[in-house]
Amino acid sequence: MNMLSYIQPTAHSAWSTYLSQVDRVVPYLGPLARWAETLKRPKRALIVDIPIEMDDGSVRHFEGYRVQHNLSRGPGKGGVRYHPQVTLEEVMALSAWMTVKNAAVNLPYGGAKGGIRVDPKQLSIKELERMTRRYTSEIGIIIGPQQDIPAPDVGTNAQIMAWMMDTYSMNVGATASGVVTGKPVHLGGSLGRVKATGRGVFVTGREAARRLGLNINGARVAVQGFGNVGSAAAELFVQAGATLVAVQDHTGTIANPKGLDLAELMPVVRRDGGVGAFTGGNTGAERIDDEAFWDVDCDILIPAALEGQIDEGRARRIRARLVLEGANGPTLPEADDLLADRGVLVVPDVICNAGGVTVSYFEWVQDFSSFFWTEDEINLRLDKIMVEALRRIWDTADRHQITLRTATFAVACERILMARQERGLYP
Repeated sequence: MNMLSYIQPTAHSAWSTYLSQVDRVVPYLGPLARWAETLKRPKRALIVDIPIEMDDGSVRHFEGYRVQHNLSRGPGKGGVRYHPQVTLEEVMALSAWMTVKNAAVNLPYGGAKGGIRVDPKQLSIKELERMTRRYTSEIGIIIGPQQDIPAPDVGTNAQIMAWMMDTYSMNVGATASGVVTGKPVHLGGSLGRVKATGRGVFVTGREAARRLGLNINGARVAVQGFGNVGSAAAELFVQAGATLVAVQDHTGTIANPKGLDLAELMPVVRRDGGVGAFTGGNTGAERIDDEAFWDVDCDILIPAALEGQIDEGRARRIRARLVLEGANGPTLPEADDLLADRGVLVVPDVICNAGGVTVSYFEWVQDFSSFFWTEDEINLRLDKIMVEALRRIWDTADRHQITLRTATFAVACERILMARQERGLYP
C-alpha cells in the first residue's frame, strides 16, 4: 500500500533536487551512511495560519511555515521568504540546504527556513507589519536565540527582521536581539551583513577562477537576479576588473557586450525596483528576450534569483566556464551532470552563497557579547572562513574525483551525521 507522505517529493521540486543530492553523497559517507536517512527527514515542520485585518477592514488569511530540518549541530538558522510561490516542500528543501551550508562552513548551527505565501508588493507597509508580527507570534513557540534564528531571504529585509525581533521581545518580556539576524545596525545588526552573501559569491568565484586559470580582470560576467546578492556580487567583480555583460531580473533582461555601467544602472534599479527600464545610457544597453539570457557570451554566470532555473535545455546553451550559485538550488540534477560533462565548473550554492549565514553568525555572536566589530574585521574573517572551507571541499573533490557539489555534501554531511551519531538517540 503506497501511503503518500509530505516527505515524498513532487517531480522537479526543490525537495526532489535536494533528495537526489543526498543520494549521490551516500557512497562517500562510509560507516556514517547508516544515519543517512536523517538527512531526508525534517526534524520539525510547523504550518501556521496568519489572519490579518487589511487596510480596507476585510480579514485575509495567509499561510506560513517554519521548518527545522536538523538541529544536531546547534540551533536552527535560516531565512524567511515572502513569495507567492512558497510551499511546504520549497521551505523543507531550503531548510535542508541550510543544514548542509552551515556544516560546510563549520558554523555551530542546524538548518531551518521559513516563509509566507504572499506577494509582499501587494501589501501596504502597515499590512506587511501586521502580517510579520502575527507570523512571528505564531512561530514564536519554536524560535529563539538558542533555538532557531530567522534571517532575511527573498521578499524580506532588515525592516521585517526589526518587526520580528520586536514582536518576539514583547512576547518574552525582554529585548532579545539575537532572535533574528540581518537586523538594522541600530538594533544589533552587523556591519557588512547586507552585502555578505554577494561577497561570499565573489570570494568563492575568485578562488575558483584562480584554479581554472581564468583572469577576473577582463572576465565577462552575466547575473540573473539583481537583488542583494546579485548586485553586490556584480559590484565586487566589476571592482576587480570584470565586465558586466548581462543582467536579468523579474522586470526583464538587459545586455551589452561592451559592459553595463553600474553607476548608471544602480539608481534605475533603486528607483524602479528592477533592471527592465534601463536601456541606452552612455554604454548602449539593450533589452533582450528573457530566454536569450542563457545564450549570452560570458565567462562567469551567476544565477542569483530563485531555485530550478537551469534545466537541461539551458545547461546545453550556457557559454560560461564558471557558474557561481548565488541562489539556492538554481540547477536541476540533470543539468548539473550536463554541465560537468561539458567541463563547466559549478560552485554550488551550499558553499557559494554561505557568506550571508557566516556574517549572520558574526551578528549573533556580537549580539550575545554586546561587543561589535568593524566592517574590515568582518570582511577579513568572512574571507578567511570561506577560503578555508572551499579549500577543504576542493581537496575532497580531488581525492574522490567528484563534483564540488557532491564534495561539499560529503564534507558537510560527515559533520552532521557525526554529530547525530555522537549525540545518540534520545530516549
